[in-house]
Amino acid sequence: MLSLLIINKMKRYLLHICLAAAAILSSGFAAANVFESTDLNIHGFISQGLMAVDGSDFVNDDNTMSSELTEVGINASYQLSDSFRVAGQAAYLNGGNRFNKGVRIDYLLLDWDLFSNENWSTNVYLGRFKNFHWLYSSTRDVPMTRPSIVLPQSVYFDATRDMSVGGDGIAIKSTYSSELLGDLDFNISSGKSPTSKEQTRIIMGRFSDGDLNHDTDFQGSIYFRPGHSNWRFGIATTNADFSYSAGENDAFLDGNLALTRYYANAEYQGELWTVSVELLQEKIAISNLLFNGFNRSSKGQGGYVQSQYRLSDKLQLLTRYEHYWANKDDKNGSKLEASSQGVIPHYFGYQRDFTIGLSVDISTNIKLQLEQHWIKGTARLTPVVIPDPTVNMNEYWQISTLQMTYWF
Repeated sequence: MLSLLIINKMKRYLLHICLAAAAILSSGFAAANVFESTDLNIHGFISQGLMAVDGSDFVNDDNTMSSELTEVGINASYQLSDSFRVAGQAAYLNGGNRFNKGVRIDYLLLDWDLFSNENWSTNVYLGRFKNFHWLYSSTRDVPMTRPSIVLPQSVYFDATRDMSVGGDGIAIKSTYSSELLGDLDFNISSGKSPTSKEQTRIIMGRFSDGDLNHDTDFQGSIYFRPGHSNWRFGIATTNADFSYSAGENDAFLDGNLALTRYYANAEYQGELWTVSVELLQEKIAISNLLFNGFNRSSKGQGGYVQSQYRLSDKLQLLTRYEHYWANKDDKNGSKLEASSQGVIPHYFGYQRDFTIGLSVDISTNIKLQLEQHWIKGTARLTPVVIPDPTVNMNEYWQISTLQMTYWF
């Protein structure tokens, strides 16, 4: 009860901050001095939506229309000197079953401009840094910068959202820029993310009573944009280790999870078209969680192709197809169903999603997004470790959603 009261108070506090800032901005009272001063920048957003899911527990367990699509955030940066800057963002999220409800610090870091010359620049980030390694990993925490309300789950799995946004540790970003050769970005990071009880249950299942700890995490990426080109290409990797400490009345034992991911992506940005492709291969290894000596390892594959077309200055159309296999050697899920004696249906072995969406720029700082998903399979639904077929009994299901976002 106490934690719930604290969360509600913090939610109201964030709302008051954003609403007060919006009032100041709309009245024009010293907006430049308050929000865009020489050294201090403050921005924020308020986003609310509705989501109807027919046939799965993606947002809730009873398949009813849900308003659990709330995002409120405020971020700030302050230039301490020519070489040092501090920045951070606090956010309140409510996404139903998708991720942990409540307030979190998405990032809070010291940005050190270590080196720069005509062609090279290198920055070091200390603290809770942002993830720059995937196409949308550094912008997924801000709703108006995402291409869609729900990102492609094949790559941007909502169940691991907080662990994927960033981590506590160090990140280094080095950029080479040449008019002739183009732009090269090198990114490496190492850090750990805090994992709450609710986040643990989202991953492990409702019978989990223990603690999931993020022990180690290393990520790296390289991006290349050729000179005078609209294309950008990238590769990335993730290597993370988790340990589980079982509770007193737990369905699981002490155990370990290891996750290794490889990514490849390409993006074209033209005057009217944006085309994005991102591919993923991941290896998940689990040991001792179900019983001593238990070991399970699988290689999953996924990816998406996405296009965005600007119909007018205010309208943008999105289409996307994505596919994910939980085990590349069992793409139809038959081995999964057989190994569970039929308890886990075959459609938990894959997930396909065709999405169409429309984005409407109502004004310079208000956006409305509408989206429809047609989905086959349930491989990207929670919980992750042990699927729950009692609430996900449909191979075919849909998501219908809309979201309004205001930012300053």
